Amino acid sequence: MNRLKKWTKRSIMSALFLGALLTTFHSISGVEARSIVNFYQSEAEQAGKDELSGFDHTFKSVGVAFKFLQRAASLNPKISASEAVASQPPTLEESIDWSQYQAKQVVATGYTAYYESTGKNPDHPSFGITYSGVKVKRDLYSTVAADLNVFPIGTILFVPGYGYGVVADKGGAIKGNKLDLYYETVDDVYNNWGKKTLDVFIIEMGDGTLTEEDLRILNENESMQVFRQQYIKSEQK
Repeated sequence: MNRLKKWTKRSIMSALFLGALLTTFHSISGVEARSIVNFYQSEAEQAGKDELSGFDHTFKSVGVAFKFLQRAASLNPKISASEAVASQPPTLEESIDWSQYQAKQVVATGYTAYYESTGKNPDHPSFGITYSGVKVKRDLYSTVAADLNVFPIGTILFVPGYGYGVVADKGGAIKGNKLDLYYETVDDVYNNWGKKTLDVFIIEMGDGTLTEEDLRILNENESMQVFRQQYIKSEQK
């Protein structure tokens, strides 16, 4: 009787240990407990262990479980390159049919709020303030400078490789079909843009006005947030 109680206690403890082990493995690997059980059954059949019972059966099941864990841990992920790519969100360029909008060829350059572009230093009272009155911004919808006779203040453009640009500024050298795209630093201008001749898409012509609230609403549009991180820096304030 004592031996039976001792065996029963050990069997229960072993079963609890095995259950905890399988639960932990499933939580970190995603492998279902059913898979482990099926594996165990096939291992037992192949080894001719159908008549295992009692104390030996319980501890051998633990051994088989460890063997399964060892084998599963050694497997390489079976995720193809195409599946990895498919898991990435599409770019804004890929997500919209831009041919529905009027295209216009422009020469686009980059500029910053600093002296080399504006003649102003950070201690200037109007540093970083555009002609429209809003602050320069690099975001999903960024501030850009244009010839206001071609693109009035508030005009929304899509510039491939840059993103949405909202006309907020003008410049002495920005005449005709030219744009100046805002970047935060000179390095960003040279590394990310330079000077390009390309077609931009006119999303909406402006009415000559633009406010900070207009920009905020555009940039915080809930349906567009999936694309926002493609255009702003992680350290943006």
